[in-house]
Amino acid sequence: MVTVLGQQNSIANNFLAELRNIDIQRDSQRFRKNLERLGEVFAYEISKKLPYQQKDIDSPLGIAPMNLLAQQPVVATILRAGLPFHHGMLNFFDHAESAFVSAYRKHEKDGSFIIQLDYISAPDLNDKILILADPMLATGHSVEVSLKGLLHYGIPSKIHVVSIISSATGIDYLQRVLPHDTDIWTVAVDNELTAQSYIVPGLGDAGDLAFGEKMSF
Repeated sequence: MVTVLGQQNSIANNFLAELRNIDIQRDSQRFRKNLERLGEVFAYEISKKLPYQQKDIDSPLGIAPMNLLAQQPVVATILRAGLPFHHGMLNFFDHAESAFVSAYRKHEKDGSFIIQLDYISAPDLNDKILILADPMLATGHSVEVSLKGLLHYGIPSKIHVVSIISSATGIDYLQRVLPHDTDIWTVAVDNELTAQSYIVPGLGDAGDLAFGEKMSF
């Protein structure tokens, strides 16, 4: 299932508009804050799909039966642009475990690239709900490689892949290669990828906008 939040009237569109805006996005602190805010929006929306159980809560004046999360998810992210996005999700899933993946495009001389996976830190994922958050879903290969690496730590009961901007090509690719019951969440779907696999209109390099331009070797 693919959920596109931007197709609804939602404050998420305001945050995304600021992320895309060439003038506003120059403020890196504001850019990181909007990534964090959208992490919170997604956490709220995904929370509606998670399992719940009823518990009795003692209040000063009585007992209130309430439906509470039966299980906290594991929130994973791909470094580095994913860090503020991940933090926003943890603001809502405040008892969740976390996983971190270092994966990046390693460019070849002919202009092509492979996804280089250098590092993973994760808890036991067996029978847990896994949320993999990465702000930009371009080709889908980073998510595919990262998820394959994470599955060495166990088989989740459910997988949610979350991106702020996705390409139509990337979504189509993930629907072919990921487990069939994976849920994909995004705010916007952009139809164009450049020859260098950047999303158009997109927003640019999310990692550089959040943390400063990186040096290439």
